[in-house]
Amino acid sequence: MKLGTPLSPTATKVMLLGCGELGKEVVIELQRLGVEVIGVDRYADAPAMQVAHRSHVIQMTDAAALRALVEDERPHLIVPEIEAIATDELARIEADGLATVIPTARATQLTMNREGIRRLAAEDLGLPTSPYAFASTLQELQAGADKVGYPCFVKPVMSSSGKGQSYVETAADIAAAWDYALSAGRVAEARVIVEGRIAFDYEITQLTVRAGPDGAIDTHFCAPVGHRQVKGDYVESWQPQAMSALALERSRDMAGKVTAALGGRGLFGVELFVKGDEVWFSEVSPRPHDTGLVTLATQTYSEFALHARAILGLPVDVTLERPGASAVIYGGMEATGVAFEGVEEALAVPGADLRLFGKPEAFERRRMGVAIARGADTDEARARAVEAAGKVKVVRGS
Repeated sequence: MKLGTPLSPTATKVMLLGCGELGKEVVIELQRLGVEVIGVDRYADAPAMQVAHRSHVIQMTDAAALRALVEDERPHLIVPEIEAIATDELARIEADGLATVIPTARATQLTMNREGIRRLAAEDLGLPTSPYAFASTLQELQAGADKVGYPCFVKPVMSSSGKGQSYVETAADIAAAWDYALSAGRVAEARVIVEGRIAFDYEITQLTVRAGPDGAIDTHFCAPVGHRQVKGDYVESWQPQAMSALALERSRDMAGKVTAALGGRGLFGVELFVKGDEVWFSEVSPRPHDTGLVTLATQTYSEFALHARAILGLPVDVTLERPGASAVIYGGMEATGVAFEGVEEALAVPGADLRLFGKPEAFERRRMGVAIARGADTDEARARAVEAAGKVKVVRGS
């Protein structure tokens, strides 16, 4: 692919669907390569919009509005960043030759819905997963939970960052889990997955990059990223995660199989459960992963730079340079136009850095920023990241 000049007839144009903090870092990397970027989200002034060349506010689940915008902007590449998108329309846009969808329209359809990707992984590819069932009614959910056993997890088939997820210990908690899942799903359809619990030692994200010219795609694996979650939402991550050689081999084999089945180019975040040498597939995101924010401190090229390079057909380098960690900074309140205190103190922590996302509105459990840190090992890096994050306070702006 030739790279043109932004805002000129030769421009290479990328449309980002969803403009959160991960998309913001991707836009920054695309800007460094002289790519013209159009940000799209359901609300104004989203983080990635602040660094894109221009932006639009639409409901991305509105197929007609999505097509009209693509026909008007004529991007070369469309890069989905969130789940709530009219994926069937994306498939038609790709089939009509209007733009290339990253990694592919089919991959977007499958991965934006937990049902599609779980059936692909478990039923088509035969990868080991937790026991599961899908449900469209409370009665079906009750039957599915009885099938997979307690304790279990209930999740909307379309949601992100732990939204709508419940840990259910007994049948008496199923109705509340059903209601919570419906309140947080990205679409109006009543559809959930119930998963049995696996007694794993730890979770990893295997960042996997498919890069190269069409017809000659190679698969590259970053060092495994360990992470800690609370209520389905990541709060810390670190790289590398120590694991046995056999577990690492199995993790990469699974990641390679599922990303090959999805096809296309770009970076994928493959989530896996690990116990000793055993590995189970959990989920995959066809884009940079929140736990991969740690790569801003650890790798020669962050996951965002790798994604930008891969989707443009450019060479990639997944070298790990040093151990590192990340820790989330939450809003802690509901307010608009918030400010941040303690930034100077946080940046004084050895090896630490910050990313403040610039979200226009804060919520109690909304990620407003992240601390990243380097260290001699992951223990030191984690301690530094947590310390730096703890010094940043979100306060009312006025």
